[in-house]
Amino acid sequence: MSVLAAIPSPAQGVWELGPFPLRAYALCIIAGIVAACWITEKRWVARGGRPGEVLDIAVWAVPFGIIGGRIYHVITTPQPYFGENGDPLRAFAIWEGGLGIWGAIALGGVGAWIACRRRGIPLPAFGDAIAPGLLVAQAIGRLGNWFNQELFGRPTTLPWALEIDPVHRPDGFAAFATFHPTFLYELLWNLAAAAVVVWADRRFRLSHGRAFALYVALYCAGRLWIELLRIDAANRILGVRLNVFTCIVVGLLAVAYMVWQRGRPREVIDRAGTADDDARRDDDDTADVVGDAADEAPTSTDADGPARVRDRSHDTPGPA
Repeated sequence: MSVLAAIPSPAQGVWELGPFPLRAYALCIIAGIVAACWITEKRWVARGGRPGEVLDIAVWAVPFGIIGGRIYHVITTPQPYFGENGDPLRAFAIWEGGLGIWGAIALGGVGAWIACRRRGIPLPAFGDAIAPGLLVAQAIGRLGNWFNQELFGRPTTLPWALEIDPVHRPDGFAAFATFHPTFLYELLWNLAAAAVVVWADRRFRLSHGRAFALYVALYCAGRLWIELLRIDAANRILGVRLNVFTCIVVGLLAVAYMVWQRGRPREVIDRAGTADDDARRDDDDTADVVGDAADEAPTSTDADGPARVRDRSHDTPGPA
């Protein structure tokens, strides 16, 4: 079968601006972060959060995520850095590519938890807000792999095959010119998964981290079959790529979490950025509480903290 068409790889991924290299990989990562922050800001404010809180959390989560992603990549693919003829200093060369999503999410989550704790924000609620934005960010970030001509799949002559320059072809594949564009497969899968998360969140009012768990489950399902197409060097267990096992384990844990948290009502984020489930859980109960509070005529504050209802019948009008 002859190639009817093919996706060309970019001629270059780095542009020199005087002494400063402008790298497409870095630009794609930055663009993905910006897109994720913008989408999350819209969703967070719609849920009752304060404008600007997403950026405050991103200041913590993004650096943690980048470090975590790099650590995961180096640990799971140590040969280029600590193997024979390896260069340990290259472990810090993030611009060359190599950020493991699992490490990025794990350590990025730690950074987000620190920021949320400082601001009194429940992490599961924030996770639900950020879920589709993360998928869009990952989709945009995959364009960086295209510029770097990396992480492609097995040889193929399909019409949408990806052209790879000889210098970037793995050992044993020098005779092949076109390969599965796994970067494109994952990009499209992530965008579709983001749409599913948004739809499910609106349809089922997901809460308590269930939208985030759905993101994890959908991403793992897509990454599983895409991982099986890839031919780049990777550590294996029983002849199977390590990330395949990671997808299965993490995906099943995400599904189990969704089942465990099913039926819980969506949190209400007050203006301070905290969640209050009980305040909106039952309209009748809320009415009773308000009625009792009005009968007791509490003042604006008491020993237990600020009151929700204040009897204003005896207030003296102040100056106009």
